[in-house]
Amino acid sequence: MPVAGGVTEEPRWFKSSYSGGNTTECLEAVFGGAEVRIRDSKRPAGPRLSISAETWSRFVANVVA
Repeated sequence: MPVAGGVTEEPRWFKSSYSGGNTTECLEAVFGGAEVRIRDSKRPAGPRLSISAETWSRFVANVVA
């Protein structure tokens, strides 16, 4: 995220409280406006997936149901 003076700030990634603090199979997400970015917590510099906030909301609703 660009800020004044051209400095880039790393986004704040959120890890689910359901992860239990273990080191296996955990995703992290960053929520920003109309998009959600997702990454593997074990590979923070690895590939990231970007989806719309609407798609994320539908996904969470279906998981809950």
